[in-house]
Amino acid sequence: MPEQAANKTGSCHCGAVSYEISGPMRQVIGCHCTQCRKSTGHFVAATAVDLEHFTIVDDRGLHWFRSSEFAQRGFCRECGSNLFWQRDGAPKISVMAGTIDGDTGLKIEAHIYCDHAGDYYDLEDSIPQFPQSD
Repeated sequence: MPEQAANKTGSCHCGAVSYEISGPMRQVIGCHCTQCRKSTGHFVAATAVDLEHFTIVDDRGLHWFRSSEFAQRGFCRECGSNLFWQRDGAPKISVMAGTIDGDTGLKIEAHIYCDHAGDYYDLEDSIPQFPQSD
């Protein structure tokens, strides 16, 4: 699926973190890894955007958590919303799809780390599923 053109805004639940996206967004990936499930309470549905098309508008609640030796997660320290995932040195940032305001035009294009999926849900759709991700 092609990337979705965007001029979008988004935020955490309380508004202490807000952002703008001014360029194309990747279609959504569902990540079922243990870290994503632990940090959200379910699996993550995230798009990605080039950093050059991404701007933090309000960062008063933004906090970054070093979640692995190669990546960090951005969340709101005021309301706890899980907002971003970023691999060190990458030219893109992953944005939790549910934090984008309004209709996104995005669709889930794949599920990754399906071998880590919780036992309380099934992946019965026709979307490609991968045991792990590179």
